[in-house]
Order: sequence, then structure tokens, then C-alpha cells
Amino acid sequence: MQSRKTVFLTGATGNMGAATLRELMRRGHFRVRALVLPGELDHPVLRRYAGDPNLETVVGDLREPGDVMRGVVGADQVLHLGGMVSPLADHHPELTMAVNVGGAHNVVEAIKAQPNRDQIRLVYIGTVAQTGHRGVPIHWGRTGDPIKISRFDRYAVSKTCAEAIVAESGLRHWVSLRQTGIAHPGMLKIFDPIIFHATLNAVLEWVTVEDSGRLAANLCEDSVPQTLWRGFYNIGGGAPMRVVNHELAASMYAATGIDDFRTVMEPNWFATRNFHGQWYSDSDELQALVPFRQDTMDDFLTRLRAAVPWWQRVGARLAKGQVRKRVEGLARAPGGPLYWLEHDDRAHIEAYFGSREQWAALPGWDRFELAQPERTPSRLAHGFDEARAPQDWRIEDLRQAGEFRGGVCLSEAMPMDAFAPARWRCALGHGFDMSPNLHLRGGHWCPQCMLDPECYAAAAARNPFFAQVALEAG
Repeated sequence: MQSRKTVFLTGATGNMGAATLRELMRRGHFRVRALVLPGELDHPVLRRYAGDPNLETVVGDLREPGDVMRGVVGADQVLHLGGMVSPLADHHPELTMAVNVGGAHNVVEAIKAQPNRDQIRLVYIGTVAQTGHRGVPIHWGRTGDPIKISRFDRYAVSKTCAEAIVAESGLRHWVSLRQTGIAHPGMLKIFDPIIFHATLNAVLEWVTVEDSGRLAANLCEDSVPQTLWRGFYNIGGGAPMRVVNHELAASMYAATGIDDFRTVMEPNWFATRNFHGQWYSDSDELQALVPFRQDTMDDFLTRLRAAVPWWQRVGARLAKGQVRKRVEGLARAPGGPLYWLEHDDRAHIEAYFGSREQWAALPGWDRFELAQPERTPSRLAHGFDEARAPQDWRIEDLRQAGEFRGGVCLSEAMPMDAFAPARWRCALGHGFDMSPNLHLRGGHWCPQCMLDPECYAAAAARNPFFAQVALEAG
């Protein structure tokens, strides 16, 4: 019989959090304790369960240790889904660091303070943004690939730091799940210049919000295998959810009444690098451990089309000129590529295009190729014997991995286990302590270099591991 667990849930009013709450409440054998900001108590997601004894709200803030502690005390499971996300995170970088990094710290410390800390299960949600731009031909990725953060992406910095806090916590039961793009009908309401940061010929393996909520709820069940814990996994919808960005753009605009998205935008309004996204060669691993997938991209697009009123589709079809004017206005708004060009923002121009000259050389639709990248999975080298399980790693494995990263493992002997810190020196000479698990299975490396894209060129020249993803061509 399924045990009746108390689940502490953060981020209940977000996309994934709301879907998770609905799934947990639907099952009926969980007590859910949701951390809610004071201003969100009347949120429709929460109003739906008003008076339900299986839902308790804790009014508080992730930045406040006492608020988090009240949520953790007595909990069997912690689903830490809450935090600041882009594009809002891009506009408030200091708040993003305080919420995402400070929140992870507070969650971990609250669990560690419990007498049953080793029994509490912590699910942490990371992000595909941690591995940055993965243009063709390196568009296939897996956990353990190098962390590579795009310039100006403080959200990815915050999530990378938070993941390290969780992985190095010493807790017995934690897992870091790197979330990909969540497909949900609300995407049609996202009207922010960030849509032009995604390159047209790059890829992303999406997951529906329904499948994401199902995954989080499934992770609370007794059937979760022990092998899941203290690992890193990519959340992805598998082969049916792997699309090229221009394919998704075409489908979404078609859902709103624009049969050809190229009539309302130009290819040089989109960046050619410095965003994030990949297809996963390993996303089936999470599905095998905790089955959660039910949706395909066709399922999502069917629901998306149903969410658009008929009159809106007709209006868009009849007023393509106005639609184009509105879209172009967004590209010219602060944060949009045309804004950077008009204001000679060289830092952003170089980051997202290489140079003004490279932007000027981009072709129009008559010569722009809507590419179809290779769909046969490929893998980057990780520089050590991956057939050996972490519990069987030896000091020779760490030395081999350190050398492949252009540095050295300074520890004279293998740590107590793969989750205890070893001593390393990076390719640029920085010393640091990090567990082999985070370093090798999580893809983290020197904390100083990893978080600073200004170090990347120098690191790639000395670090064969990182050099594999240093390519920034679109």
C-alpha cells in the first residue's frame, strides 16, 4: 500500500508547480504543504483546493530560512520547484541570485537540521540553460557534458550555483533534474524580446507541462528506485518532442492564424548564438527510472490550437501587416537584437552575433536555409571510464578526468566516496574542492572559470573537455 506522505512543494503557482500540485491532489494519498508568497494566496491554482484538508499553505519566502524551515519540518519529501525564471530573471539578476541560490541553501539547511535528514527526499529542478548554446554539430547533449553558461545569463549562473549546493550537501537522497523548455498554452502570451535570443536553426527537446507535473508527482511515490538518488538527469519528452526552433515557430504562428511565420518577421531579427538548447541522448534514462511521458508535440499543438479563439486566428490572418509591425516592435524593444544594433550595444551584438559585420551578412528568407540537423544521437567525450560506476571509481579515474580537463587531481587518494570532496586544479591554475560526482557526472568544473564566460576562450585552449563545446557558430 502507498504510504501517505507529506510533500513540501515550492513554486506551486508556477507552470510546473501548478501542474504538480494538480497531480498530487488528484492522487489523494499525499498531504501537500505549499510555500506561497503573501501576494499569491488568492491565486486560482490555490483557490481550486480551498478547504481541502490535503493542502496546507505556508505563507513565506524562499529567501527566509524560517519560512523554509516551517515547510520542511515533518515533510517526507521536498519538491523544490520554485524560483525566478527567465525572462523575469534577466531583468532582476540580484533578486534571481537571492531567490534561486539562497532558496536552495535554505532548503538544504532545513533538511539537514531534521532528525530524519537521511530519509527526506529532495527533488531539485535545474535547467537546460546550464549547458548553454549547443549549435550544430554539437546539438546532442547529456548530463556530464561541460557546464557552459551563455553571456548575460544570470539565471543559468544561479541555477548552476544552486545545483552545486544540493549536490555537495551531504544529503543521502537528492536528485537534480535539469528542466528543458516546458510546452504549455501560456506560451502564446509570452511577448518578450527573449524570443529572438533563440536561434532559428538550433534545437530543443521539449516536455509538456502535464508530463512535467506527472514526473514530479511520480517522484513522490514509493516505487522510485534507489538508484535515482544523488544523480543528475535531463528532463525531456524524448524523440516526439525534439524539434528545430524554426519548426516550433512555424507551428505556433500557424495556431494563431499566421500560415507562414516568415511573413511577419525576418531571419536577422534572431540571434545566431549565445542562447541554450539541445536534444538529449540520455533523456530516456529518467523515463526508464520514473516513467512519466504521455504526450507528443502533436498532442501539445492540438491543445494549443484549441486554446486560440477562432476570431483571433481570423483576425491575425487578415491583419498580417499589423502582426508584423507588432513583432518588429518587440525586436526593437530593450533586450531585442534590433535594439542592440540601433544603440550600438557591442557587448550584446558580439555575444549573440559575433560582430555587426556578421549580422549584416545574414541572408534574407530567399537565401536563408531552414536547417534539419542530424537526428542520430552523438556523444561528447567525458575523459574517463564511464562504464565504471561511481562507487567503483579509483584515484586513477580522477587523475585521468583531471588531465582531460586540462588540469590535475591534487588528491593523493580517492575520497571516502564519490560524493566527498577531492582537490583539483583547473587549466587556468585555480584550486578548488569538488566531489567527483559533481565534477564528472554533473559536468561542473572550476567554480571560478565555469561561472565566467570571459574565461571560456582561455579555458578551451587548455581544456580538451571544455573545448568540445566552445564552438559558437550558429
